[in-house]
Amino acid sequence: MTTSPDEPYAEPRAVAAANRPEVTPDLEALYRGFDRELLVPLWTEIGDLMPIHPRSRAVPHLWRWHNLLRLAERAGELVPVGRGGERRAIALANPGLAGRPFATPTLWAAIQYLMPGEDAPEHRHTQHAFRFVVEGSGVWTVVGGDPVPMNRGDFLPQAGWNRHAHHNATAAPMAWIDGLDIPFQYGVESQFFEVGRDRLDPAERTKPERSRSERLWGHAGLRPLSAPAGAAPGSPLLSYKWAVTDRALDDQLALEKEGHGGTVEPGHAAVRYVDPAGGGDVLPTIRAEFHRIVRGAQTAPSRETGSSVYQVFDGSGTVTVGDRTWSVSRGDLFTVPSWTPFSARSEAGATDSDSGALDLFRFGDAPILEALRLHRSTTDEDPR
Repeated sequence: MTTSPDEPYAEPRAVAAANRPEVTPDLEALYRGFDRELLVPLWTEIGDLMPIHPRSRAVPHLWRWHNLLRLAERAGELVPVGRGGERRAIALANPGLAGRPFATPTLWAAIQYLMPGEDAPEHRHTQHAFRFVVEGSGVWTVVGGDPVPMNRGDFLPQAGWNRHAHHNATAAPMAWIDGLDIPFQYGVESQFFEVGRDRLDPAERTKPERSRSERLWGHAGLRPLSAPAGAAPGSPLLSYKWAVTDRALDDQLALEKEGHGGTVEPGHAAVRYVDPAGGGDVLPTIRAEFHRIVRGAQTAPSRETGSSVYQVFDGSGTVTVGDRTWSVSRGDLFTVPSWTPFSARSEAGATDSDSGALDLFRFGDAPILEALRLHRSTTDEDPR
């Protein structure tokens, strides 16, 4: 019988245990009959198939940014970008997922690295994707012919089946993180991929300060009447600028100090990136947020169905995921599996953070769970 290494065939066995039928030769013969016909009785598997709460195959894990960057730099020296590999992207492989290049069962996260003057060739795929820049600048991603600048702190979503390429217009290499729903689409066997042109047109290799999408959609509270809402899946705004995110977080904390509220809990400001056309998540399968935790503040332990990946954008602190606790600093990435408790404490200050706080970028699969009415969350203060 052919089986997947991470999904072994559950061969039925007669086992003497409480609430199980008595092991007899007839029962063993029955189980051998099940095995021949590729059948598995529920009563032998219900504990794994229907646990009392989610038990993720993924485990909490931390990747240090300085190690990722060092290996990406070496890959830049040794591995070309072009057809076949398409991208110099190095995926985070959760140690609980049997060697798959998946950060969680639904989420892909990778560091991508582009050398000076390099182009990553055009292609498109059904997987929904984004780019987030923790440091550096000088690369433009070209989505549907629209050159979009990438700078520190920028969040750049891109819905599936949009043609896209990248080009580095500077004399320095640049790294960023990619997030996609590759594992989800792999699991439900829905993915398509198509190569595009080998070269960009000269007009697409320009270096505008703002993309066309930002000029049309990047005005808070205003929707262009020329572009109806819901015309395509995902956000039409291809770049969410760091200056806007930074100001929104600072304003929340200032309002809290003035006694007006505005934060999700004391010392913890947070925003969600949303589609300006309809107010929903930026991508159909991925939710993205940014969290700022002031020095000395600690978030309440929380858990939710579905998984998340965090990257430390700035500052330092301590994060606890399940039974694992790590000290983290700029660039570090870590996973929070489904229904695993998570909390963070900020130890950031003026010497290691531009904001003086612990800044965390987060993305997760909540839109999938919500669409299926499977999302559930709880905190110590607010169980629901």
